[in-house]
Amino acid sequence: MNALICGSMAFDTIMVFQDRFRHHILPEKVHMLSVSFLVPEMRREFGGTAGNIAYNLKLLGGEPLIMATVGDDFAPYQIRLESMGIPQTHIRHIPGNFTAQAFITTDLDDNQITAFHPGAMSEAHRNHVADAKSVDIGIIAPDGRDGMVNHAREFKAAGIPFIFDPGQGLPLFNGDELLQFIELADYMAVNDYEAQLLQERTGLSLDALATRVKALVVTRGADGSEIYADGRIINIPSVVPTAVVDPTGCGDAYRAGLIYGIEQHWAWEKTGRLASLLGSLKIACRGPQNHTFDRDSLAAAYQAAFNESLW
Repeated sequence: MNALICGSMAFDTIMVFQDRFRHHILPEKVHMLSVSFLVPEMRREFGGTAGNIAYNLKLLGGEPLIMATVGDDFAPYQIRLESMGIPQTHIRHIPGNFTAQAFITTDLDDNQITAFHPGAMSEAHRNHVADAKSVDIGIIAPDGRDGMVNHAREFKAAGIPFIFDPGQGLPLFNGDELLQFIELADYMAVNDYEAQLLQERTGLSLDALATRVKALVVTRGADGSEIYADGRIINIPSVVPTAVVDPTGCGDAYRAGLIYGIEQHWAWEKTGRLASLLGSLKIACRGPQNHTFDRDSLAAAYQAAFNESLW
């Protein structure tokens, strides 16, 4: 089954601050903030919401189709996608632009400070859902603002069920605009912070928002996640990782699990557990796309975590 993944392709420059931000940011001085963090550890990773989701979905045996816009510096990422067998049919090159770039500083509490340059991502609206054929499900992850708006309408017009995953793009939209997205979407996924912001902007509780989609998923990090579906709240436990190394991309790994479970017509309990496991596997590795697994190792990890068979 083909999953159309609308979102960003980006290079992530990830830096690790060997201390805690709270030791260096004075609450009474935030109005005149000027701080510098020494980051002796730095690396450049392949990232972006669409790239990360596609990576995990491909490992699961899915067929991801990426719809994104990229810049003149995309060649290394292109080679990587080719090596993985991920089609680039709907990745559009925008001359004279950089591919989106995220500069992420993580502290010892896994807090993150990110600076993001959108580059070619701002032209996401130049891609159209109708250009992708034989699509069974889609997701709208953080992308160019106009692209997110257009792709939601296009998914609905094409009759393709999709997940609305506003992520870091949520602050770009007011309450009415967010409600429009939700009316068009079949599913929605947010983290706990985004869930709070969503409620504030729309004026609706999570229970009320959940009645407007088939499922509303709220991830809460180490506290697991909740799936509002079928008039109930399904609590999904977190999976204790082998190590807590880097949270970057954990949400995208989780969303790949959601897509796969929906494609397989699994119950929400099983879908959520797979998604939770993928987040745990990701956090144990540096970078959003350096963890790996195969069908057998994933099944073994799922059995160990939940005492039930995956396949």
